[in-house]
Amino acid sequence: MKVSKNKIMAGLAAAAIGLMLVWAFRPQPVVVETGRVETGSLEVTVNEDGRTRIRERYVVSAPLAGKLDRISLHPGDPVEEGKTLIARIQPTDPQLLDPSAKAQAEARVNGAEAAKKQAQAQVDRSELESRYATTEMERRKGLLAHKVSTQEEYDAAEQRALTSAKDLRAAEFALQVAEFEYEQARAVLVRSGTGAAGEGSHEILAPVSGRVLRVIEESATIAQPGLKLLEIGDPTDLEIEVDVLSRDAIAIRPGARVIIEHWGGDTVLLGRVRIVEPSAFTKVSALGVEEQRVNVIVDFTSPVEERIALGDAFRVEVRIVTWSGEAVLLVPVGALFRHEGKWAVFAAEVGHARLTPVGIGHANDRVAEVLSGLEEGGSVILYPSDKVRDGVSIVSRSGL
Repeated sequence: MKVSKNKIMAGLAAAAIGLMLVWAFRPQPVVVETGRVETGSLEVTVNEDGRTRIRERYVVSAPLAGKLDRISLHPGDPVEEGKTLIARIQPTDPQLLDPSAKAQAEARVNGAEAAKKQAQAQVDRSELESRYATTEMERRKGLLAHKVSTQEEYDAAEQRALTSAKDLRAAEFALQVAEFEYEQARAVLVRSGTGAAGEGSHEILAPVSGRVLRVIEESATIAQPGLKLLEIGDPTDLEIEVDVLSRDAIAIRPGARVIIEHWGGDTVLLGRVRIVEPSAFTKVSALGVEEQRVNVIVDFTSPVEERIALGDAFRVEVRIVTWSGEAVLLVPVGALFRHEGKWAVFAAEVGHARLTPVGIGHANDRVAEVLSGLEEGGSVILYPSDKVRDGVSIVSRSGL
């Protein structure tokens, strides 16, 4: 039986149309972006804004009543301990000749003398602690070179040496202030006892070396004892105050490494956590949410020459390292999602997506530590859409 040519052509056309329909309605592979599972270093950090502040500052006050001459110093002016004239007070007779004022002056002298002795004792104690901490650091350094000690032990010894040196400097500053207060109290007592009031002005010299931070009472006025005149400090002796969420503060330890960025300079500065304050406070966020925050105090470890432009109350961005590791298997965090209460990824295997449960350890905002489920060199789907399912065909965007 012969089949006509037209029927053959019609059959071929119908088959071709069928194939075209099958091709047109076949499942299209999902276009995805992929990332690699690699081995590398990982740092987990707490990222927050911070503010610089001068470690030690001193407010110069009037030691006696009288007419205060106009203060000629301005913010930024350098002052030298015991030499730079801060203010001049023309004392008044009635108060200086008053017996009760003299008794008060004697009490201030006794109190200032006791404070000076206490400050001297603190300096002596801080010197011993600093000397011991420095010796211990050098010993740990030698042991580390011979692989007898660990890097963590040396870092802890270095932090103790750094902290003790800062404490010694603070104690020396406190002693200078105590000596200044003692001399001022004695000067007032001498004037009260000799009846020399009104015979000459009382000059207030700089108690410490540094720069004028703020002039509180610039104009001439009638001064009373305790009137705040100006504030002095060393702008190069800076620390950073960072307030972090209380839940983040749990992971921060004294001695933790700190990376300081976006402070205005070209370089990245380094520091170490000196103290995590034990008490939190409530702060309202920009969204109007009450948060419990904790202050973390950071010391600079970068040389002063690298941050000479930084001043008091300058804004900086800090990253406080809470954990770090080398040779860690890492997966991009963009590949992670929760599946049945556990972490999972879609692995890209031979053109198909495979749902893969994974064990995750430490993580930062870019990568996470892989404990199980993936191997080095594997490919994972980043930011999978709702079109990605287990077994679905995929094509990488980079392969298009």
